[in-house]
Amino acid sequence: MGSLREVKNRINSVKNTRKITSAMRMVASAKLTKVEGVIENMLPYQNKLDSILCKFLSGGTKVESPFTVQREVKRIAVVVMSSNTSLCGAYNANVIRSLTSLLEEKKYLGEEAILLYPIGRKVEEFLKKNGYQTEGSFQELAETPSYKEARKLANILMKKFLIGEIDQVVFIYHHFKSLASQELLKDVYLPLDIDKYRQRGDDNKVNNDYIVEPSEVELIANLLPKVLSQKLFTVLVDSNASEHAARSLAMQIATDNANELIQELTKQYNKSRQQAITNELLDIIGGSMR
Repeated sequence: MGSLREVKNRINSVKNTRKITSAMRMVASAKLTKVEGVIENMLPYQNKLDSILCKFLSGGTKVESPFTVQREVKRIAVVVMSSNTSLCGAYNANVIRSLTSLLEEKKYLGEEAILLYPIGRKVEEFLKKNGYQTEGSFQELAETPSYKEARKLANILMKKFLIGEIDQVVFIYHHFKSLASQELLKDVYLPLDIDKYRQRGDDNKVNNDYIVEPSEVELIANLLPKVLSQKLFTVLVDSNASEHAARSLAMQIATDNANELIQELTKQYNKSRQQAITNELLDIIGGSMR
């Protein structure tokens, strides 16, 4: 009966684990629904900003902005986004793997020429554990992204780029495509690639018949910082949604695995119990025949 008791205890243990994974899946799904609401409310503003910029650039407007200046990359800032907690599948591992690859690629610049902005406790712990210096802690941005805090970080990055302290800013983050798919991206934030916006404007064949006051150049100069701040906030929300989707999927898989294991253990328990009962009956029958 000792083996029966062990199997029974294991079944109870797996059932307790299933309760935890199921609860975590529900929490992650609820958080994902909330973030999707934020994305839906943010998209009209994001689309309008992009539309305005595309319209001007597709009309051949000359852009004179320090945010578009391409320089030789001697110093680089890397903004890498992970989660604060684990149990989200390969989400954090993929981010750290991409960061490691980038650091190896930029190793020729020297360690002091790479400024690291870790958003999320997991990537921050990884960098500190491996002896890297970071430019601060931004764990709150990973947990609950806000435009106010995103704009502060965007202003820091833009200022450093303007004064020449850094020549390029790179984002490493997950793009939320669906519940089952999150794409890991490595995106250049600064300098801003104006050709992409100009190409989008040409593809959409927008109407450029408008009057601008005081001038198109001045308007674009004021618009670009807003576009950059909004882009950082969009990326933060995108990464946050990807985290919740990855955790929801991972916990669903863990719950399904727990269900399968419970079924197997239950069969094993029933077979062992049936065998034990059969042995007892044989002993009783054998004893009575003597």
